[in-house]
Amino acid sequence: MDNILHEFKDAWRRPNNALPQIIIINVVVFLVLAVLNVFGKIFGISFISDFVYDQFSIPPLFADFILRPWTLLTYAFAHSLSSIFHILFNMLILYWFGKLIVEYIGNQKLINLYVLGAISGGLLYLFVYNFVPYYAENSNFHGMVGASAAVYAITVAAATLVPNYTFYLMFFGPVRIKYIAGFYIVISFLGSVGGNAGGNIAHLGGAFMGFVYIKQLQSGTDWGAWIGSVMRFFKSFFVHQPKMKVSSQKRAKTTTVKSQPSSSMANNMADQAEIDKILDKISQSGYESLSKEEKQKLFNASKN
Repeated sequence: MDNILHEFKDAWRRPNNALPQIIIINVVVFLVLAVLNVFGKIFGISFISDFVYDQFSIPPLFADFILRPWTLLTYAFAHSLSSIFHILFNMLILYWFGKLIVEYIGNQKLINLYVLGAISGGLLYLFVYNFVPYYAENSNFHGMVGASAAVYAITVAAATLVPNYTFYLMFFGPVRIKYIAGFYIVISFLGSVGGNAGGNIAHLGGAFMGFVYIKQLQSGTDWGAWIGSVMRFFKSFFVHQPKMKVSSQKRAKTTTVKSQPSSSMANNMADQAEIDKILDKISQSGYESLSKEEKQKLFNASKN
């Protein structure tokens, strides 16, 4: 048990590790809500667990939503407690397609897509249930939870970025991810008038954002740049800034001879620092973000 907790802590603390961190948040939220639900029913205090669950569930009507506006984002980190398969399938798809996003465009872009996909899915869901008569007449349900809209944004983004990338599926063999994403979109569209109409509407909103985000990124505009700025702002409150100490003591007038590093050693240190910067850039933005010179330097270093 200690080893499992250590692995979770290590994955959470490791820098540039957005995909496992998002999955950990989803799993922890699911377990907390599930445990509260169990104890609530056993001890007859379900109103407490229901209240907590409401803070993650986005209601269909604006009148209810304006009382809990944070649910526009929190709903994407909670899942149905009636079936383990809801979170299981979402996390599996997130892992498969999220790895491609991290590999090609970096960790921050994955976070951007997750947040923007959740927001766009939630907004479309709110729009149809308040302005489209068919859905307004069927808005008498409690609310919606699930990471599906965010996951769809990542799935479609990956398919837009590298449409011919191939997954090997059981019983089907090699399948290009553009067809997998297309299949998901068709299924959600057909289900937009079914029992999970709200969820499927949110899927479509997330999918649309995933496509637009990549197209805008390819044209030089990052719609999610503000998300990184907000994250850095909040992190600044938790990062300790060491204080600079000023000493007024006089230095002794003793003459010391300092050994100077050889020129070759200095060059090696400079080269290693440059390689480290290149590796950090790959981790953050993907290999394709490197310039030709940086790729050549990395290739030369690999031969040493």
